[in-house]
Amino acid sequence: MALPPTLKKGTDSWKIKPNLYDYQTVSKNFSWKSVKSALAGLPKGKGINIAYEAVDRHANADLAHHTAIRWISKKGETQDITYQELKAQTNRFANVLQQLKIKKGEAVFSMMGRIPELYFTALGTLKNTSIFCPLFSAFGPEPILQRMGKGKATVLVTTTKLYQRKINNILEQLPSLRYVLLTDAEKDLNEKVLSLSALMEEASHDFEIPPTDPNDPALLHFTSGTTGMPKGAVHIHNAVLTHYMTGKYVLDFQEGDIFWCTADPGWVTGTSYGIISPLLHGVTNIVAEAEFDAIQWFEILQREKINIWYTAPTAIRRLMRLEIKPKDVFDLSALRLIHSVGEPLNPEAILWAQDALGMPIHDNWWQTETGGIMISNFPSVEIRPGSMGLPLPGIEVVILKNNKEEWQEIDTPDTVGELALKVGWPSMFVAYLEEEERYKKCFYGDWYLTGDLAKVDQDGYYWFVGRSKDIIKTSGHMVGPFEVESALMEHEAVAEAAVIGIPDEVAGEIVKAFVSLNKNYIWDEKLRLELIGFCRKKLGAAVAPKVIDCIANLPKTKSGKIMRRLLKARELGLPEGDTSTLEK
Repeated sequence: MALPPTLKKGTDSWKIKPNLYDYQTVSKNFSWKSVKSALAGLPKGKGINIAYEAVDRHANADLAHHTAIRWISKKGETQDITYQELKAQTNRFANVLQQLKIKKGEAVFSMMGRIPELYFTALGTLKNTSIFCPLFSAFGPEPILQRMGKGKATVLVTTTKLYQRKINNILEQLPSLRYVLLTDAEKDLNEKVLSLSALMEEASHDFEIPPTDPNDPALLHFTSGTTGMPKGAVHIHNAVLTHYMTGKYVLDFQEGDIFWCTADPGWVTGTSYGIISPLLHGVTNIVAEAEFDAIQWFEILQREKINIWYTAPTAIRRLMRLEIKPKDVFDLSALRLIHSVGEPLNPEAILWAQDALGMPIHDNWWQTETGGIMISNFPSVEIRPGSMGLPLPGIEVVILKNNKEEWQEIDTPDTVGELALKVGWPSMFVAYLEEEERYKKCFYGDWYLTGDLAKVDQDGYYWFVGRSKDIIKTSGHMVGPFEVESALMEHEAVAEAAVIGIPDEVAGEIVKAFVSLNKNYIWDEKLRLELIGFCRKKLGAAVAPKVIDCIANLPKTKSGKIMRRLLKARELGLPEGDTSTLEK
């Protein structure tokens, strides 16, 4: 399939003029001070608090009775929570923490599905100036122990079922944990395991947020590594500036918008953009409790009249498998913008969306460590399928090359090097919990080294090549997995692809691909040879995979990232490392 170099966006196709109408002018004149002036700050100059900006600022003004969260249960029932009601419930939770003597800077963990109590917990914790840390409800006891132990959890908010299955037997191994709050228990189980609903009912709906310094820790997100222990990235209340700015310029929140982020809050996207950013802009945030179901997702988009949709490449590739054109079956006329994050979005998916959904998907790039979107395809500029896009206003990005232990900036277009960001954006992580040396190694002078290899074209668009540890060195060539995976996905038989390097005595490494197939295709030797030949025509013999295997489901994290390192470990019989975020 021939890919056009760009997808242009003309003014006549905009349903609403984008907030970032003129990228160059806004970038030139941008200042973080101007972003801060758009927020209120705590009364009486007591600092800045994420929850105040996301909830109370609206509840105390014109949006008090506007729907903040529309929760859709697994059964399809809905519950609307206004900004005024959200303020009251988060105040109650903050008062519960006060009653339990949970102090500023102490960690409150959550482990539950997308239920209203999760959002009360997150925002109420921030109001109390404690640190909020979400866990995936699918975690087993070992990853729970690792994270809660390392994070010195003082409170865990969860459900009775999850407590009985995963927490009860490990309580003695968590000495810092003082209370478990059960969202669905009518009464306390004992002096340590309490009924959250009973505590909330007794708590006052009035709460005065204590003084909050912009540099006070607010969020703790764990991210998996190749070793057995996850990294705990710490973010501060000043991150709210990035959450606000990216909501305005990337997600393009406008007055009255209805927004849906499909990410689980156990993942950083589900917190930054599934909770904080939409509420900062006073829009209605759709929260669907159920897990992925293609038809149900399209029904939600239609029924709720979603304007902006933020999802993941894995979900998009699953939708591509449907034997329908969604826009011909569902009314998606309210939808004006789709964004994707988690891993690079293959060009094939962007073009599929243009045809099947009536609009392209805007890919963007960021990490747990950056706390918010750093590079994006914006509504007002052309999309180059396969590109990460352009840097956010206020974000300075370069490509660096390591030369004899010193990093030097690459000033020639289309040259691969390490993607680096100039430090100073508000949501930059401030620590890896209890790993100071590991944190220091992430920086070179004023630059944060992302660990991602990329290149930039002559027009300033950035292109992801791969994680530095995933790059394949074969016969003198540096091969990025994403390039090969994208080529494979252009073949009509391939639904998903993952590429690794495996040792070879002659070439150093050879490229090996794993594919899963679309419906109505059967894996056999003929198809294997066809795919190898297909890639050779597109990429050349040096880059194309030498070996291709078919597996039903590629291993992915719960956030949708393909776990190439796991494929490589299994291929070579090596330790698998941290698999706690593996999608079951």
